[in-house]
Amino acid sequence: MGRIVMVAAIASGQGKTTVTAALARRFKRIGQTVRVLKCGPDFIDPMLLERASGAPVHTLDLWMVGPELCRQRLADAARAADVVLVEGVMGLYDGKPSAAELAREFGIPVLAVIDAGAMAQTAGAVVLGLRDYGPVTLAGVVANRVGSAGHARMVAESLRDIPLIGTLPKQARRLPERHLGLVLPDEVGDIDAILDELADQLTLDEAAWNALAPQALDDTLLPPAPVAPLLAGKTVAIARDAAFCFLYPANLDTLRALGATLRFFSPLADQPVPDGADAVYLPGGYPELHGAALAQAQGWQASIRAAHGAGTPILAECGGMMAVADAITDKEDRTWPMAGLLPGQVLMQARLAGLGAQAMPTAAGPLRGHTFHYSRLETDAAPAAHAVKHPSGAQGEALYRAGSLTASYFHAFFASNPEAAASLLLGARP
Repeated sequence: MGRIVMVAAIASGQGKTTVTAALARRFKRIGQTVRVLKCGPDFIDPMLLERASGAPVHTLDLWMVGPELCRQRLADAARAADVVLVEGVMGLYDGKPSAAELAREFGIPVLAVIDAGAMAQTAGAVVLGLRDYGPVTLAGVVANRVGSAGHARMVAESLRDIPLIGTLPKQARRLPERHLGLVLPDEVGDIDAILDELADQLTLDEAAWNALAPQALDDTLLPPAPVAPLLAGKTVAIARDAAFCFLYPANLDTLRALGATLRFFSPLADQPVPDGADAVYLPGGYPELHGAALAQAQGWQASIRAAHGAGTPILAECGGMMAVADAITDKEDRTWPMAGLLPGQVLMQARLAGLGAQAMPTAAGPLRGHTFHYSRLETDAAPAAHAVKHPSGAQGEALYRAGSLTASYFHAFFASNPEAAASLLLGARP
């Protein structure tokens, strides 16, 4: 039975991921079992937090994941770990549902991260507002970018009855970022040294931390509903490398629960679609950063065209869709020919083109997920369907069908509707 806290802040950019990673690495290094969960749709932060904690990072979201699976994930983590950290998303009260709603739903105390780099006593007003606006139960505060011991004392005095549990100084080396978020951990040669530095720099009030009561979630949870083995006997080939890396662990778990055998391959390494694949899943990632390598990967391109020509169902989402369009034009205005299963050109742009929770209609009902991209597809192909934005109900991302290909900027969370995920990989029409 571990301590569970949600690491949240007033906004993005305050240092939530940095603090969560520092805490995870610190506790792991002293021999404690750590589990980290991520609130809201995200692929990149979980990769870093998995590196920091040594365990896969699952997603919590009251809408996309659903309350029951969220509760199951939390209960499993609490049973397995000494420390459970839930990283929030955006600001504590941002979004529908927000991180604050999730904290209240499951009684998770909030550890507020504040960027104290340009404030001192005002930190107290910010933190009291975070606590009382909802309200939420506040476990304490971690002040990021603190300049000195005196600065930390001023922050601590301003918090009144709320403990300052930890501080981090201004970091000489920051976790590198790019247009979709942090740079992938495997691309940073000294990522473990950076994580160790953060753990070393974190000043923690051990007494205040130890005063947090361990929590147990409901142990009388009903077991998850069994998933029909709709993909039993099927082999699903999944692209997985630096260009195709946006994979929810829950998606892989769901495919296995559906009975599928999973085989991974790397288009970047010019590996072909594995022989005997009954379906191909091309997840999102960063194909725009690897245009030259993908354009030169003639073996991969020939194999995906052959699979398409043979009628093998192909599900391509976001980066996967980009890689099977005719071409990608990157931010340096270089155009790279792609596999050409979907007519059209993908153009990278400086401004965000899509963001938010959506649901995609399928033959088996709506499949929940999200979208987040900085490119646009210019195509004459007519959409077969559109996702629906949550909570507005407005028209969302287009879904395209080209023979056995199903493609969209939409990222699906398979566990929200396993039957719908199976239907897409079996080639059903939306």
